[in-house]
Amino acid sequence: MKHAGLPNYVASANPLPLSRRIPWYLSTAPSYAAVMLWFVFWQDVPVGSGLSSEAGQYSSFAGGVLSHGLALALAGVVIAAFLCCFAFYLAPALLGLKSGFPLYIVGTSTYGVRGGFLMPGFLMGLLQFGWLGVSSFFSALLLCAPFGYGVLTPPHLIVAALWAIAAAFMGLKGIRYVARVGTFSPIVPVVTLIILAAGTFRGLARFEPRTIIDAGLGASVTLKSQAVLHAGPALSGTQVLALILTYIVGFFATAGAAGADFGMNSRHNKDVFFGGLVGIGLTTVFAGGLALLVVAGGHGLGLLKDGAVLRATSLLPGVIGSKASAVLMWLLALAAFPSSCFSTLIACNSFKATLPKVNPFLSVGLGTLASIAIAISGLAGNLIPVFTIIGASFGPICGAMAADYLLAGRRWSGPRAGFNPAGWISWALGFIVGIADFIPGMKHIIPAPPVAALLTGFLVYSILAKAGLLTRTLNFSGISQTSRQSG
Repeated sequence: MKHAGLPNYVASANPLPLSRRIPWYLSTAPSYAAVMLWFVFWQDVPVGSGLSSEAGQYSSFAGGVLSHGLALALAGVVIAAFLCCFAFYLAPALLGLKSGFPLYIVGTSTYGVRGGFLMPGFLMGLLQFGWLGVSSFFSALLLCAPFGYGVLTPPHLIVAALWAIAAAFMGLKGIRYVARVGTFSPIVPVVTLIILAAGTFRGLARFEPRTIIDAGLGASVTLKSQAVLHAGPALSGTQVLALILTYIVGFFATAGAAGADFGMNSRHNKDVFFGGLVGIGLTTVFAGGLALLVVAGGHGLGLLKDGAVLRATSLLPGVIGSKASAVLMWLLALAAFPSSCFSTLIACNSFKATLPKVNPFLSVGLGTLASIAIAISGLAGNLIPVFTIIGASFGPICGAMAADYLLAGRRWSGPRAGFNPAGWISWALGFIVGIADFIPGMKHIIPAPPVAALLTGFLVYSILAKAGLLTRTLNFSGISQTSRQSG
């Protein structure tokens, strides 16, 4: 019998039996591949840090992440893919595998049964509306671009709002239908990247980083507010690597913690390993690496009239013509719709678990309004601050969960009472490290803040746990021996 003192959301949970789990190539790999193939992720890998939400195709730093050539940028993508797979995803996935429980239950060993109500379950649901805002902003941008409407024009804002509303409705009521379409949606970005690569490959030999650096230094962008923006000087090699890690790891952080849910559906360690290696590692290198090659090759061929533009999708008209690129832009946007719906579904499930007495239409409705506000304000179009905040929020969670997993003897220890101090203190310190760039006087002091946040969470949790700042582990018969022995 389950412990009487457990909250209902924990006491009523049952582990997923091994008989209902599925292979990595049917679950983990395709699901993560769809995330890393999202056009919003790969199109701006060469940009690194956009000049503003209105001029995201320009980098804040002359030459973007290609200012030191292709080799360094590609190395940064490979390192980031490795970190996403083995530092952010692996421990949560193994915890899900060995417990049979989703993230909001697994997290109770790190943050306590009372603390787990908020972290990571509720926080995961809350941040999904940030993702919905980002998806709405960029999908609407692609849908409006063929008609000549740019960023933050009235048509763009209207389409972004309608996109968020439609995704929220489908996430609440029709996700089973969207899931069927979502199975095939990654085909579109794969085809797009291959087309772009084929059309720009011969320009790689002619690519000169100095050319895009000079173009970036000479470019200026006048915003609707009449403010004029200029790119800063090119970054050093170390700064380029740090920017790539911030961009990719920050983007992936929430998906890393969600590894618990994918691990829960895995049969053994090999499913966890190969699902992450293929779905995260190889797909990240494929999408991010090809985006770099495409932009370098396109500039080598002179396909862009504006030499400072570094967004991969901006090359579509030069490669396949304006009419065909308009069709492909629409297909890329529509292929992203299932992901928008899944964000709402994750939020809905999170709120049902943590706020069972609140009608999901109310909680999701309020979240959708927040998504619309984020999109139409332009905040969703400035990706580095968004990714930095997400990395600061979930980097410490992934780090603390990894420490908890190792300290428990590579298994799930079970739920802990109340608010577990080691978990909450490690998260607070990790979050502060992760948002260092937003603290006056701290900007650019900490390289790759999302990675630093993870390391802080791991180290602080390990130290505090060994110092005895752990609440007691509660009796919980939901920990099945079968689940513990999987793998």
